[in-house]
Amino acid sequence: MKTDGRLGGWLGGRAPEGQGDGATVADLLASAARTLGAAGIEDAPREARELWAAVADTSVGEAWHRRAQAPPAAFAARYRAAVARRTGGVPAAYAAGTAAFRQLELLVDERVLIPRPETEGLVEHVLAFARLHGRWGVAADIGTGSGCIALALATEGAFRRVIGTDISEAALAVAGANAARVGADAVEFRAGDLLGPLGGERVDVVVSNPPYVTAAEWDALDPGVRGHEPRLALVSGTDGLRHTTVVLRQALRCVLPGGLLALELDCRRAGAALALARAVGWTTARVEQDLCGRPRYLLATKEAER
Repeated sequence: MKTDGRLGGWLGGRAPEGQGDGATVADLLASAARTLGAAGIEDAPREARELWAAVADTSVGEAWHRRAQAPPAAFAARYRAAVARRTGGVPAAYAAGTAAFRQLELLVDERVLIPRPETEGLVEHVLAFARLHGRWGVAADIGTGSGCIALALATEGAFRRVIGTDISEAALAVAGANAARVGADAVEFRAGDLLGPLGGERVDVVVSNPPYVTAAEWDALDPGVRGHEPRLALVSGTDGLRHTTVVLRQALRCVLPGGLLALELDCRRAGAALALARAVGWTTARVEQDLCGRPRYLLATKEAER
């Protein structure tokens, strides 16, 4: 994890500046837990600790070690503001401004989708393929959002280059900030729809967590999602498969022989996505399960061209 110095010298052991109102970490956590609990948030003490860790850009355990210390005034203000956002119904990651993804702590806000644990599994499939076959050339992350997939591949793998594409310029601004945050020099972000920004370039891996919610399902989503996360990153037509279909077709032309296509799926439409993949020419396509046993990932290798 790479920090951005939000607690500066305080966590580094030097004397803080602008000490604030004397409230200790324990005081802040207790007050936050009461506030969150009064707002109806379940397990409010846990949320208070996790929110503290996210704002501090450190571990939950650090709150215990620092419980008797009074943090700098600027941090205490940021933490209380994050608690206020959370009690107002803002998702925890947006309230804190960061989200954990594999080995990274990434900046997130309402311009990008909050990274999910299922997507961590998608990255693992790509890394496993690259290790097994020595395919460390170019990987393309389609619909990169916060950049979580592209940056995880760049920091954990040995790809010569990783390209992230997104139709949203606002999302790419977040992805760019995250690339600078983690020091991922091999990552390049390009604006445009799906595989269009590749401009015909051929790559070893195409990976994507495309939108896969139907328009009707969007209306029924939890208000915390519907009210804050970008619709553009979630909704894919009336059947939830519009973006998946386009990626399947475009990737067939972009992936090099022996290369990989890896897609995250809505488990309810995994069978339909697999049938689509085979129909457009991905004859090796298969579906793998996530850690909860749900059909979640479509994996296919490109056959040699004739």
